[in-house]
Amino acid sequence: MDEPTYSLALPYALGLPPVSAVFKAGAEDFIVDECLPFTATGEGEHVLLHIRKTGLNTQDVVKLIARFSGAKERDISYAGLKDKHAVTSQWFSVQQPIGKELPWRAMATAQLTILESLRHSRKLRRGAVSHNRFVIKLRQVQGDIPALLQRLARVAEQGVPNYFGSQRFGVNGKNIIQAQRMFTGEIEPRRFERGMYLSAARAWIFNQVLAVRIVDHSWNQGMDGDVFWLEGTKRFFRSTVMDEELRRRLAQLDIHPTGPLWGKGELATQGKTRELEMSVMTKRTTLAQGLENRGLEQDRRALRITPQHFRYSYSQEQQQLKLEFELPAGGYATSLLREIAITAGDVSGREPELIDEGL
Repeated sequence: MDEPTYSLALPYALGLPPVSAVFKAGAEDFIVDECLPFTATGEGEHVLLHIRKTGLNTQDVVKLIARFSGAKERDISYAGLKDKHAVTSQWFSVQQPIGKELPWRAMATAQLTILESLRHSRKLRRGAVSHNRFVIKLRQVQGDIPALLQRLARVAEQGVPNYFGSQRFGVNGKNIIQAQRMFTGEIEPRRFERGMYLSAARAWIFNQVLAVRIVDHSWNQGMDGDVFWLEGTKRFFRSTVMDEELRRRLAQLDIHPTGPLWGKGELATQGKTRELEMSVMTKRTTLAQGLENRGLEQDRRALRITPQHFRYSYSQEQQQLKLEFELPAGGYATSLLREIAITAGDVSGREPELIDEGL
């Protein structure tokens, strides 16, 4: 059987970016700080570690914590994954008996710094992130600079498509290809890899729904039967028919249309929106049925994401653009960047090396 292939190319919402730029000339050009929605209790059998790292992925840090503390890797948890090729801060938790205190700062290396170590009453759960703060520098910016400044203003006013970033799918879509192989019984990966492949399959279907809605201009306008996400919350509501009140709230970025995170159960959408989502799913039945068979439940994700505290500055002399903003948990900075500048490795708008059989 031929190996399934997939395209990482996706349509732009605001048109082809007006400039090209170099992204990640060095790790210091991509700074991310993870923020939790709670403060440590100061007591309990878990230690929260706030760690700054460079050139290490999340699993690398888990292994270092296990080696230093003597804990098993399964007893070390984290709220989210962070990029290896960046300067990032993130939180980890490790179970440690009360009364056993370790000199955590002694764990520091040239690539890792312990910012804080705090006792807490509970284990850190995946997804327990309120938002991430980004400081990004784009170098060698070339193209139509006045159009770039206009584009930046549009991003701040309208938001951008909430695509899952290409890093979710691995190099050349490896994770989604492995997900297909897992669902057809060719492989049965280990737990960590299995989680990556399930996430990739879900993200793939979501991105394809979002891509269709960008093409028909409904990604930020809403459709009859949409399920809307209320900005700044985890609340969703369904509307049968679009009306002026919904359009007003969409324009004010108070609510956002959503797309499916596929799993078992009934779609929450109705009417035209459900028809659209089902048409995308039926072209990718192996992924959809695989997710259902693995027990994942239907969920929703906003189609649009709006950067908070969005600031930018451009240096003509240095040909450098500096961006500062916050995104809610699950948002990808690369999905914002792709609407601003074409960078090395961005396959959007170009002939892809891989083709999704459902496109």
